[in-house]
Amino acid sequence: MNRVTLLSFVFAITTTWSCNPTSILSDPHPVDPHSFGNMQEAKTKHLDLNLNVDFEKKVLSGVAKWTIENRGANQIIFDIRDLDIEKVTIGKEAKSTNFSFSKEEKYLGQALIIDVEPTTTEVSIHYKTSPESVALLWVEPEQTSEKNYPFLFTQGQAVLTRAWIPCQDSPGVRVTYNATVQVPPGLLAVMSATNPRVKSPTGKYFFEMNKPIPPYLIAMGVGDLIYESIGKNSGVYAEASILDDATYEFSDVDDMMDAAESLYGPYAWDTYDILVLPPSFPFGGMENPRLTFVTPTIIAGDKSLTTLIAHELAHSWSGNLVTNATWNDFWLNEGFTVYFERRIMELVESQPYTAMLTEIGYQDLLGDIEDLGAKSKDTHLRLDLEGRDPDDGMTDIAYEKGAFFLTLIEQQVGRPAFDDFLRKYFAAYRFKSITTDEFLKYLDDNLLKKYNTKIDIKEWVDGPGIPKNIPFKKSVRFSIVDAVVKQIVSGKDVQGLGITGWSSHEILHLIRQLPKNLPSRTMKRLDYIYHFSDSGNAEIQAAWIELSIYNSHAIDIMDRIEAFLIKVGRRKFLEPIYKAFVERGQLEKAKEIYAKARPGYHAITKQTLDELLNWK
Repeated sequence: MNRVTLLSFVFAITTTWSCNPTSILSDPHPVDPHSFGNMQEAKTKHLDLNLNVDFEKKVLSGVAKWTIENRGANQIIFDIRDLDIEKVTIGKEAKSTNFSFSKEEKYLGQALIIDVEPTTTEVSIHYKTSPESVALLWVEPEQTSEKNYPFLFTQGQAVLTRAWIPCQDSPGVRVTYNATVQVPPGLLAVMSATNPRVKSPTGKYFFEMNKPIPPYLIAMGVGDLIYESIGKNSGVYAEASILDDATYEFSDVDDMMDAAESLYGPYAWDTYDILVLPPSFPFGGMENPRLTFVTPTIIAGDKSLTTLIAHELAHSWSGNLVTNATWNDFWLNEGFTVYFERRIMELVESQPYTAMLTEIGYQDLLGDIEDLGAKSKDTHLRLDLEGRDPDDGMTDIAYEKGAFFLTLIEQQVGRPAFDDFLRKYFAAYRFKSITTDEFLKYLDDNLLKKYNTKIDIKEWVDGPGIPKNIPFKKSVRFSIVDAVVKQIVSGKDVQGLGITGWSSHEILHLIRQLPKNLPSRTMKRLDYIYHFSDSGNAEIQAAWIELSIYNSHAIDIMDRIEAFLIKVGRRKFLEPIYKAFVERGQLEKAKEIYAKARPGYHAITKQTLDELLNWK
């Protein structure tokens, strides 16, 4: 729904409300084009959730009881998507009330419009989810590691929580919550809240999140899980067969936590646990408070991909503690987090190591600029996603351009001054959601004026492409890799290139720099000697598969390509591989594999690949 339509809809609804001037909240709420909620008049504050998890029907059913802040409104509006609303009651006496729905909008679902009284502070919504809910992935036993029990996980970002909980689904809304969840005995339920360490014999679990979070961070996982501690306030939940590997892989979390706290202040969420999901999880990680969700594809056996953990941990400050108020401000979450992640890794590893991460990020940024177009408004930091899926804005622009913008500010004022500024920023906006304008004013008032710093903010925030003063320097370690690439391209035998002992980042850079017209015999020789197509590192394997498709080496490893695409559901890997098939004129082969793999993919991944492959 575009903003004009949304505001017209809200105006039509508000004409039935009291004209009492107290119907406007004292704290202005930013207009969110991706929510129907009338947060200016009635805003959700606390959720008591009671759910039953039915794996046979693939349905969640129960009650969402909301405590609301009501300024004399006669109606409150929630966001829903494919929810069956059975009844609604108001007040502690559970008085039945009328409710209605708006027309369904693409990406956004519907408005659930509930009649309340001007003094109503409690609304209970009885509902159940759809078996096709885009927020839920019901994983069959054979798709799990143990293959004995099914698995369920939720994914709320950006606007999918409304597909499993009726809510005012805006990142500008912050709520606390309690939950009671009933699952089949033998399974463990966990949430972005206080969590159990052992299975309940009855299958009933209780949760509490007493710090206000946006709805997209309400999350749940259910499976045959075991918990193991890995630090003073951290642990891992995983299936038995991968638990040892996971605990080893993530055993540096304490070091990362110490580094993060030394930079920007105390961790605010008490515990930091990690839930290893089935391979169908569409992302690398999701920063749900107290319980980061991760893909098993980062378990490489050598801790080479655990930068992702540093990223999700950093979100505990940038994103969870201070949140973008709308999805147009997404860079406030991700640009800060990438910058913070690299500062953590510099302390845990080294500056040359972090320089490799930065160059890989720069390559990703260049790739997105090429795909989107150098003049595209989608390459701005501040986005305009009105009438579009907010997922369209989740590109490397927000992540990498945002991080480089912050790095430029750091270089202008000096690292000590910038660190002091960020510590104060996180403290000033603790448990709040802010807009780009609010951040820029705080930046100007508390840093730029103080140091008389001149930065073209408009060019960076509201301008396209990559500004000329981007603070990027090539990695010294990658310069060595570039020399090896030249040897390979020149036709030198690839035996004994000296890449044994390289980090995964150096190998990934090598693969990325190899040309798309490399002779097939060279590709075969590289693969025979270095086993890239069989790599236990998913980043390397995915990059090699993509290059192999462009270089006609795919025919030699098609069985491994198909196995990878069926097993792995991480969109970051899948989209470039399927795109390579399309660009090489092998659409039918891509569709043949996709038909086998698609049932195991999350709805987010399906949406992207359905469009790419013109899937019907």
